Amino acid sequence: MGGSTRNPGVLQRDDSPSQSPYQRLSQRMLDISGDRGVLKDVIREGAGELVTPDASVLVKYSGYLEHMDKPFDSNCFRKTPRLMKLGEDITLWGMELGLLSMRRGELARFLFKPTYAYGTLGCPPLIPPNTTVLFEIELLDFLDSAESDKFCALSAEQQSQFPLQKVLKVAATEREFGNYLFRQNRFYDAKVRYKRALLLLHRRTAPPEEQHLVETAKLLVFLNLSFTYLKLERPTMALRYGEQALIIDRKNAKALFRCGQACLLMTEYQKARDFLVRAQREQPYNHDINNELKKLASYYRDYMDKEREMCHRMFAPGDNGSTVGEN
Repeated sequence: MGGSTRNPGVLQRDDSPSQSPYQRLSQRMLDISGDRGVLKDVIREGAGELVTPDASVLVKYSGYLEHMDKPFDSNCFRKTPRLMKLGEDITLWGMELGLLSMRRGELARFLFKPTYAYGTLGCPPLIPPNTTVLFEIELLDFLDSAESDKFCALSAEQQSQFPLQKVLKVAATEREFGNYLFRQNRFYDAKVRYKRALLLLHRRTAPPEEQHLVETAKLLVFLNLSFTYLKLERPTMALRYGEQALIIDRKNAKALFRCGQACLLMTEYQKARDFLVRAQREQPYNHDINNELKKLASYYRDYMDKEREMCHRMFAPGDNGSTVGEN
């Protein structure tokens, strides 16, 4: 993980044969627990704020026993790691303390003494009793879900007492949660998060000089909802939210494109063409827009062919010389 070319669980030998590899490694690591129970070595620095308590984290990790070539636990085989909440989904005390010392993008190596790992009993048959373990952890991202959950639990009146920036921050967090769930193909759950964000923004009235901040935030949520409803195969709702986005920004290429896609699914070909041509006008070289117009032309040709065939059958002469459909 993180570009490592060798197994961190098996360290190089040096001139101290009386010490184990983990003992030698621990001498150059930072004590973050205060009792040397959790030691840290930063491989790649991160950026931004530290992980907050009760946050939900997106991490890649691999756990090693001393002298072992392969990890006893790893999620690096997953294409998209699962979002995990501190205090609920993270079971190792040492890992939770380690994550609280990390920033986005950071890659670090940790040693967890038994008290902060699997204890005096271990975890048979993989982890022997009283075992120190090494974990390599990469923090991809984290979301401050505790702040968002607490705020959303307040009444509309209570929420109105907070400054606008607080509301915008919580709405952005809800949208980020939705984005994560969307990437996991959990479209229904993503929709719920997006709608929570939209509710917060709808509730809030802002002075004229700050209203553009609310509208900008709404625009992003409308676009997300339109795309999500397309994935849920509900084009009517996708069109509705796409049109809401266009009220804020009538030249928004994404909104025009989503509306065109929705109309195409609804077989409203003329409306689909109108939206897609407008989108193409804003972004003439957009590959997705141009492909959708080609798809529309193909569907429309098929549709017209079927219409002509149906008309031909309706008005073709019958065996008795009359036309089909006459009384």
